[in-house]
Amino acid sequence: MVHYARGLNQQQIMSKTIVVALGGNAILQSNQRGTAHEQQQNLAQALRNLIPFIRRGDRLAITHGNGPQVGNLLMQQDAGAKAYDIPPLPLDVCVAETQGSIGYMITCTLRNLLLSEDADRQVVPLVTEIIVDKQDPAFQNPTKRVGRLYDREMADRLTAEKGWTFKPSPKKQGAWRRVVPSPRPVEIPSAGIVRRLLNQNTIVVTAGGGGVPVYRDDSGICHGVEAVIDKDAASALLASAIGADELYILTDVPAVYLNFGKPEQEVIEQLTPAEARAFISRGAFGEGNMLPKIQAAVSFVSNGGHKAIITNFARLNQPGAGTQIVNP
Repeated sequence: MVHYARGLNQQQIMSKTIVVALGGNAILQSNQRGTAHEQQQNLAQALRNLIPFIRRGDRLAITHGNGPQVGNLLMQQDAGAKAYDIPPLPLDVCVAETQGSIGYMITCTLRNLLLSEDADRQVVPLVTEIIVDKQDPAFQNPTKRVGRLYDREMADRLTAEKGWTFKPSPKKQGAWRRVVPSPRPVEIPSAGIVRRLLNQNTIVVTAGGGGVPVYRDDSGICHGVEAVIDKDAASALLASAIGADELYILTDVPAVYLNFGKPEQEVIEQLTPAEARAFISRGAFGEGNMLPKIQAAVSFVSNGGHKAIITNFARLNQPGAGTQIVNP
């Protein structure tokens, strides 16, 4: 899919449409407190890696995670409720709040980087609703991790006090993290707006944190729902809906590995969707880390995308970077 974009010079006239899904480590790292200054510094370092796409004139939509930020917001609300009797907001509103705050930080940081590059591109953050099915079985099986890590004692206490559900962390032994429902994204009502903005040479920050989860009732009216949509699944749906050529799913490792962390660890350079599905059926990838990324990449390529790449920022612009999901 080759696109022709207005507002570009002759050298840039032919461009690709690209969706880049920022991993959580691009915004907040595990050893940090999570101050706004820390998050903005992390973003400045990460977003510099997108400049080559912008120089080429590629149309760029940016998505992002928000798990730690939503978790922190929920804890802040809990503290406020106890101290000042302030009613907590539902999870969909918390997702919208973090979409706005992280979208602001990405937009401001990227604008400053573009200023130093003397690049004439606008950046627009878009609070994005995403439709889910109210009958999705995910509501009966919470899997999406949000918030901070707890030890088992504190996790048990919060389960008793709040009815929260916890699962062991796949990244830290002995640590537990809250899980919430993660229904499958079905539709992005604002996809047409994103396409129009991209056609006007605007960089769009959208579908943050997987989008604000809403469902339509029998009358077509939208209602928010207590859930968090997987960011990578939402990014794949967005990429398909806007006719993107490439989807980059960024994480904290350079590629996908078989037997990750074991002596027989082996990097996977390229997979077809069928090969990826075969690995998934054998349980080759962990539920809470790489599996959703592989599934999102397969979904995008199976729905007409040219290729999906799973990698980290360090290798983002290297030829043959990361693990590439492509059709045979």
